[in-house]
Amino acid sequence: MVRRTALWRVLPHLPDLHSPEEDEAYWQTHLLTEYTLLGAFAEDKLVGVIAYGKGWIEQLYVLPDHQGAGTGTRLLSSAMNDMDYVRLWTFQQNHRARTFYELHGFRSIEATDGSGNEEGEPDILYHWRRLP
Repeated sequence: MVRRTALWRVLPHLPDLHSPEEDEAYWQTHLLTEYTLLGAFAEDKLVGVIAYGKGWIEQLYVLPDHQGAGTGTRLLSSAMNDMDYVRLWTFQQNHRARTFYELHGFRSIEATDGSGNEEGEPDILYHWRRLP
């Protein structure tokens, strides 16, 4: 729910390729078994989520009404504290996410035309490395 709400609020033109049930199965069978998952809560409601590990941030989403309040920074900081090198993809048109990552020290290393992702949306690969 957090992912779907956050993503389509920013990029409403993206195709809805998977049902909520398929999304849930992906989280349960892939992300929960392969990555560290953390949630952020406000008033007992899940408002942000991150899945990370193996040098990657696979998912990072914060509900729009909770963005700008430090939730994303706290989730991202957990991943950065646990890993020395982090990579992630974000869509080129997601300017708020790009600014967020760049403010946290991430640098773009590759831009694509979107032919490598299932949405067909141009994206950017970012990286961050802990300084010695």
